[in-house]
Amino acid sequence: MIKSWLIIGGIVLLVGFIGNCITPNKSQWFRQLKRPKWLTFESLIPLIWTVIFICGAWSAYIIWEHNPNTDSTRLMMALYLLLEIFTIAYTPVMLRLRSLTIGTILGGTGLLICLLITLTVVSVSLPAALLLFPYLLWSPIGTYTTWQMSRLNPEAA
Repeated sequence: MIKSWLIIGGIVLLVGFIGNCITPNKSQWFRQLKRPKWLTFESLIPLIWTVIFICGAWSAYIIWEHNPNTDSTRLMMALYLLLEIFTIAYTPVMLRLRSLTIGTILGGTGLLICLLITLTVVSVSLPAALLLFPYLLWSPIGTYTTWQMSRLNPEAA
């Protein structure tokens, strides 16, 4: 039998791979946009998201192992998957539509989904809930940054 952590990790990698494959080659548009002066950590963003995805997958693993193969756990896994899809969709959808407003909406929606998951899993496992805190801390920063960029680049809003 395949270990649950392998399945969860594999799904995280698969969704990320698909998101990368459907991302249009329009990053030049995004690179030329004005950024807030305080945005000095942009090169760290891929590392930050990698850590966040690892923490999210670990959280999902803890929840799965707590009560595997039940309807409530499957529903939780669907919420984790929905969160990853919204998070991964940020780049390809924003680039395809050339809309920072859409990016802001996707970022805010991801934050709300993560908050819902956190509030749900805290009663099952405190460690699983705590592993979602990196997302809850970073997502508002990323969403705010995208919103600020839309104000600096009204033609791209």
